Amino acid sequence: MKIVENRLKFFAVSIVIILAGIVTMIVNGTTGKGIFNFGIEFTGGTSMSVVIGEEFSNDDIIKIVEETTGQKNPQVQKIIGTDSVSVKMQSIDGDTRIKLSENIKQKYKNAVIDSIADVSATVSHEMQMTAIKAVIIACICMLIYISIRFKDIRAGGSAIIALIHDVCIVMTCYAIFRIPVDNAFIAVLLTILGYSINSTIVIFDRIRENTPKYRRNQTAEKINKSISQTLGRSINTTLTTLFTIGAIYILGVQSIKDFSLPMIVGIIAGAYSSIFISGSIWYILLPKNEKS
Repeated sequence: MKIVENRLKFFAVSIVIILAGIVTMIVNGTTGKGIFNFGIEFTGGTSMSVVIGEEFSNDDIIKIVEETTGQKNPQVQKIIGTDSVSVKMQSIDGDTRIKLSENIKQKYKNAVIDSIADVSATVSHEMQMTAIKAVIIACICMLIYISIRFKDIRAGGSAIIALIHDVCIVMTCYAIFRIPVDNAFIAVLLTILGYSINSTIVIFDRIRENTPKYRRNQTAEKINKSISQTLGRSINTTLTTLFTIGAIYILGVQSIKDFSLPMIVGIIAGAYSSIFISGSIWYILLPKNEKS
């Protein structure tokens, strides 16, 4: 496999996908939809808890909320083990709250409004800062660990660039498919970062093991061989994980699908970056006398 030699082709695939995400964000922003479909944890809004008192469908609740408020894609989640539902939406005024409550009770005669609360913009800002800090701290810790383990800051740098690639791909997924950006967004990013860096470290370990077998100017051959030797492991690990997440996506409720879809995209992106991106970036960062 001539991965290093064909690195520009692999870089081009990633760039096209990321650019598609950027274009989508710009279009969404200019048309008033918002760059992302932020949940109320990030933007602020109204949260309602309702005890339905009988069997119900999330889709029916969504329809009632959309027709009453005029909002699209409210977050509706049945509380497992109960006949209650949690509804999260953009802020609504008092009259709309009353009308929404009446419409729910008209559909479900035994429904009781348990609580209605506003999520403030201050809390939402804190959520945004928490997400950013979590990703930055994770990347810094990984950079330090990998640089120490491989005794080469360029190894750490190339791994972090690959992780940033994965984050960009996942954010592209959120933008294109309008997946709600909520608390699960932070969990998705951190999970993908941990999963992707694991595959990258396996490849870097093999590169280090193969170093004595190659001359100083045979770095490209060494990286290609190391990736080929670990390719089976990388693919098998990715597939087994995708089988599990894929089953969750197919069988899960909407909120689970909103979590599992970006996870699937992130896992694929992580495998792609580990195999086709990270090693090539390490090669690019090496001094000229170590390149073939």
